[in-house]
Amino acid sequence: MKSFEIDALHHINKSAFQNDLISWFEKEQRDLPWRKNQDPYSVWVSEIMLQQTRVDTVIPYYERFMTWFPTMKDFAEADEEKILKAWEGLGYYSRVRNLHAAVKEVQENYGGKVPDTVEEISKLKGVGPYTAGAILSIAYGKPEPAVDGNVMRVLSRILLIKEDIAKPKTRKIFEFAVRKLIAEENPSFFNQALMELGAMICTPGTPSCLLCPVREHCEAFKEGMQKELPIKNQKKTSRTVPLVAAILQNEKGEILVRKRSSKGLLANMWEFPNFEYFSKVISNRIFFQEQFLNEFGTAVEIQDYVTKVEHVFSHLVWNVEVYRGVVCGEIDQHICHKHNMKWVSKEEIKELAFPVPHQKMYKAFINMDE
Repeated sequence: MKSFEIDALHHINKSAFQNDLISWFEKEQRDLPWRKNQDPYSVWVSEIMLQQTRVDTVIPYYERFMTWFPTMKDFAEADEEKILKAWEGLGYYSRVRNLHAAVKEVQENYGGKVPDTVEEISKLKGVGPYTAGAILSIAYGKPEPAVDGNVMRVLSRILLIKEDIAKPKTRKIFEFAVRKLIAEENPSFFNQALMELGAMICTPGTPSCLLCPVREHCEAFKEGMQKELPIKNQKKTSRTVPLVAAILQNEKGEILVRKRSSKGLLANMWEFPNFEYFSKVISNRIFFQEQFLNEFGTAVEIQDYVTKVEHVFSHLVWNVEVYRGVVCGEIDQHICHKHNMKWVSKEEIKELAFPVPHQKMYKAFINMDE
């Protein structure tokens, strides 16, 4: 491990810091379902779900997921349709695909036991340094760093680290710091306490310093710099994509859906027909009708306006105008097969996994008929 020069590490009282932090966590930790045991599989699932997702959002998903797939064997043997349905609404679907591939590997190559070394667990798909550290420390009690955004924010203030946390290489500095500070006898609570502190007390912007259990150890508090840290300069740019979508029915009242490509954004999720709207000459209703006819060889009649949906991804924003309509005639079966389209009933729709924007479209559509 490369050595970094962090001045505050030379004079922080590590034992007192550990005791103050862990004592606070033992008393104040939130009652979260994944904390009820330290089973490696449970820890693994929760950590993957918590990536880029709020705790309150994750709780019901985690509980449902563990009901559907209580063991790694259950999850490894599940088909993708059910897995995507379990994850429906959480977003970043590559997470659950990678988790599924990794769990199958554990079943096949490790006898169903999650590896307990950095070298082995890091080979699993989707398991980066943070996830590896979280599983090893929480489930196996190994003194490995688990550095996420919360931990970087807390330690940037505690140790007055002024490096830009948006730069990937900066994580190494914080991993080094955790290795120097971690409680060897209780790395599970130490790492969880750092994360909890960042989530509950040492929050972005204005932290609740008067409630902080390790305030007396905090260099940023002493210098009055807690609001200025951490430093994060990276700016994300996103592209706005205007779309027009329609929930189309046939004479039986069935609804037309299609499955997205097996690669790329929202791979293998189901959706309602939609097109990127790039014409300023004709209305989006007429544009949809023309695009549908050109692509699928069948006319549609766009009727009522349903809703507008805006959905923000990490790199783009969807602005979707949504309509309802009917298909005039039958779509050739060869076309349906080629474009992964099919007709489904309202009951059958409940079994398919849709991304959040399409869930919103369908909810608005259903509400129109009530």
